[in-house]
Amino acid sequence: MQFQSTSGEFLTLQEITEKNSYLLQQKLENSLTILWFISDNNRLTIDGQSRCFNKYEMIFLTEFHKLEIHEIQKVRLVKFNRPFYCILDHDIEVGCKGVLFFAASALPSIKVPLSDVERFEIFWRMFTLEMESSDDLKKDMLQMMLKRFLIMNTRIFKNQSQYPREQSESDLVREFNFLVEKHYKTKHTVSDYAELLNKSPKTISNVFSNISSKTPLQFIHQRRCLEAKRLLQYSEKQIQEIAYDIGFEDIQAFSRFFKKIEGVSPSIYRKNMVMGKIANKSGIPA
Repeated sequence: MQFQSTSGEFLTLQEITEKNSYLLQQKLENSLTILWFISDNNRLTIDGQSRCFNKYEMIFLTEFHKLEIHEIQKVRLVKFNRPFYCILDHDIEVGCKGVLFFAASALPSIKVPLSDVERFEIFWRMFTLEMESSDDLKKDMLQMMLKRFLIMNTRIFKNQSQYPREQSESDLVREFNFLVEKHYKTKHTVSDYAELLNKSPKTISNVFSNISSKTPLQFIHQRRCLEAKRLLQYSEKQIQEIAYDIGFEDIQAFSRFFKKIEGVSPSIYRKNMVMGKIANKSGIPA
């Protein structure tokens, strides 16, 4: 089911099985995607990391995530574009920027608590029924339903991820995540982001120490490394080009950086990924 306007706005709600799993890999500009797994044993590789997703799990993807399908049982797909509902423009309403989407190096995910499953199922039925309506208020109603869905998921994410309870600290983490996603190619220190946030580096570090064992600098490094891995695995760019793309002036500095995080050089990482793909296609263990 899809709503699409003449001005390019769209929202898709779809139940995905093995037969139509190709829909998960459709790339649409300025789009965001929620995958809601409603069965066990769904195997995907996202940005080079293979995972099995089970019933009641959800993940949140941007157009920049690289997704490969290995096995799909049953998944609900929610996809929408920025013209239909821009989470940046409506951040004050839904608060999911830097949480569900644009959250730097991590893949945002939740598991719907058993106590909330019935509520989510009812919501899905209402959502799909609204998609089937044909009156003049359809777009407004769908936007309202999507907004509600995002809020529900954001609340669960924060409850399950040790997010700061203090609103000011929560907003700081969200904004830091979003800014790293936006500027990781050109801004590489905590001080760079402290300046953008009008905070001291120590303040940012103190807030992060309460929610994670990783420092803010590690988050920055991991986002740069994620982009490097995407380019090594999914592009034909030379390693030197990749180094320049993510802000390194020479290939030696990039190689040292990459090996420190991943344990292997960029060239070995690329070779391993290629061999792994060949093995997967042929059914031979990598």
